[in-house]
Amino acid sequence: MTIAAMAFVMSMSSCSSSNDDAPEAPVANQVAGSYTGKEVMTVSGEADENTETFEFTKATDVSVDVILPEYGEGMMTVPAMPVKGISLTKSGNTITGKLAKYEGTVKNAKGDEKSYTVTDFVVIFNDKTVVLTFKMKYGNMPFDFEGQFTGTKK
Repeated sequence: MTIAAMAFVMSMSSCSSSNDDAPEAPVANQVAGSYTGKEVMTVSGEADENTETFEFTKATDVSVDVILPEYGEGMMTVPAMPVKGISLTKSGNTITGKLAKYEGTVKNAKGDEKSYTVTDFVVIFNDKTVVLTFKMKYGNMPFDFEGQFTGTKK
């Protein structure tokens, strides 16, 4: 009787474990990749729209890094700017990342090092789409850039 009871318990535990779903991948793995879509940059009230690709890379299991693409042309080109350590949270099928402030330096086309600050950074991933909003201050420019990107994962 005891052996039969143990066999029943063992078979039930093995059945339940075989029906469990595989563990979910870390949130950073779920969103890492290239997203192509429309970027709108607004400077001093003037909006400029371009097709861009943003690359999100895994930094940790719960954070990603992204490079904001180069903007402008000629002497007015703002170089690509990395934004690192974007913490992610998941609710249902939506993964959200927020960063209040990120500061860094980049080299411009002349090789001069310029500082930049990115603030109000919010990124929302849902299935294969992403929506990103941010503000950026570059070098000594007297105005902020406001960016919005909407894209689809390749």
